[in-house]
Amino acid sequence: MTASEPEEGRGADSEGERSAPPSGLPESGGWRENNTGLTRAYLLAQRAARALVRGVHTNWRRSLHLRVISTTLVLSLLVMAGLGYVLISEVRSGLLDAKTNAAVNDHRAGLSYALAELQENEIGDRNRLLNNVASELTSRSGDTGLYSVFILPSVSDELGWATGEGSVPPRLVEQVRQSEVFDQQYHTYTRIDMEDGSVEPALVVGAQINQAYELYYIFPLQHEQEILDLVQGTVALVAVLLVILLGLIAFMITRQVVTPVRSAAQSAERLAAGDLTERMTVQGEDDLARLAMSFNDMAGNLQEKIQELEELSKLQRQFVSDVSHELRTPLTTIRMAGDLLFDDREELDVSHRRSVELLQSQVERFEELLADLLEISRHDAGAATLGIESADIRDSVMKAVGDAEQIAERRGIKVILRLPADPVVAEFDTRRINRILRNLVVNAIEHSEGRDVVVAAAGDRDAVAVAVRDYGVGLKEGEEHLCFDRFWRADYSRVRTTGGTGLGLSIAKEDATLHGGWLQAWGLPGQGSQFRLSLPRQSGAELRGSPLPLVPPEIALGRNYPPFGDKDGANGTEDVRAPDRGRFGPDEEEAL
Repeated sequence: MTASEPEEGRGADSEGERSAPPSGLPESGGWRENNTGLTRAYLLAQRAARALVRGVHTNWRRSLHLRVISTTLVLSLLVMAGLGYVLISEVRSGLLDAKTNAAVNDHRAGLSYALAELQENEIGDRNRLLNNVASELTSRSGDTGLYSVFILPSVSDELGWATGEGSVPPRLVEQVRQSEVFDQQYHTYTRIDMEDGSVEPALVVGAQINQAYELYYIFPLQHEQEILDLVQGTVALVAVLLVILLGLIAFMITRQVVTPVRSAAQSAERLAAGDLTERMTVQGEDDLARLAMSFNDMAGNLQEKIQELEELSKLQRQFVSDVSHELRTPLTTIRMAGDLLFDDREELDVSHRRSVELLQSQVERFEELLADLLEISRHDAGAATLGIESADIRDSVMKAVGDAEQIAERRGIKVILRLPADPVVAEFDTRRINRILRNLVVNAIEHSEGRDVVVAAAGDRDAVAVAVRDYGVGLKEGEEHLCFDRFWRADYSRVRTTGGTGLGLSIAKEDATLHGGWLQAWGLPGQGSQFRLSLPRQSGAELRGSPLPLVPPEIALGRNYPPFGDKDGANGTEDVRAPDRGRFGPDEEEAL
């Protein structure tokens, strides 16, 4: 029992020690709070530092005024620092040279006096004589104590005499004792400890009096140090004032130059934004005034040219619209006559029947061309309107594919649909969207080179999209934008088999833009092409992304799947699904 009690007591004591925190230290929770506060403070300081560096960097890149002033100040500081260093070095060298010459002359006079006294009184009391010599030489320094006198023996059994503060550096003593000429003078710089605890620079001059004694003078350099400090302070003050003055001068000069340049930049921005009446103010006859006059002349000529082009464009649009309307009446008459002949073609001979059939097909194509020209003229005049209604994009896809079904069957091409199971409802003009999709499907069939065409649709919370993919000749680099130009053809040597007008994709692009959507193209030679139509779910909403990728997934993944219906490939087909990449922006093809 007695042995176990101390163990229990020690255990209790240790538990008590662990449970009670040391005095003066916070609890663990307090440490956590302190660490959390320090971490937050560090993060805030880091963010502030990054924001400051980012702001300085941005202002440095954007502000010519700041760069000129900063460069002027930095160069001025460097020049002032160099000039100040040279000036202070010259002053310091001049002060020390003057002090050294005066010290050497004083020491030379004292050395001659001490040598003469020793030669005249060789028999008398040597110690008393040296004491008198030291006192006499010290009195010559005046009441201000220009120097201290030290007479040191050259042999160890003799005594030395010293007046004043300081000590002779051992290196100078060694140098004097090794001299072969008695009156050869040596000097060096040292520091002496004063009675008040301060340290002052000093000059020490020494030489041998005879074989037994050496004479040293210690000259304090406090006066020279004060002069040098005054010169340094004056140079620093003048340098700071000059730098500030140069900064102000640079500010004023660069402001006179930068202000007109900024005004010219602002005028150019307003001119580029469409304000053709923008002009610069001309002041004086200098280079900046000539710049303003040249800018105004350029703006005036540009305004005239643009007005001329606008008038010409209006005339062209008016001409197309008038001609299209005027041609509809005779075309209607021709169409009526052609319909009569086409209905009775069976009663005609073979050559006349063929002519009637050609007449009927060309009249239909002429009607399509007139309809497209009228639609283009509406878009150019800004008169195109939308008949918005809520509809399922799948229905528009099915209608477009149904309209092109006969063309696909004649060419032996299958149109494969990949439509979502749930409705994909959006607000759009069904007539215009049906026309866009029909045009895309027909173009894909036309350029598929006998391979199948894939039409996919998808939707998300904010947008719907339809992609039409073919595996034909594809598009060359840059043609993904040219294909939407009016009357553009990828290959003029190709024979047109579907009777298009060359305006279909241009009208489709205008219709998509009218909806606030995108119509984009992708293609590679030999890999086919894909056109993607993206529309916002709600009419008037901003389209920020598309639920379908513009670049086909097999191309984006670096794979080469056999195209559907490829006569040279395998007969089987594989359903290639797009990887889950979220929403796709208008320019994601450039990043792939």
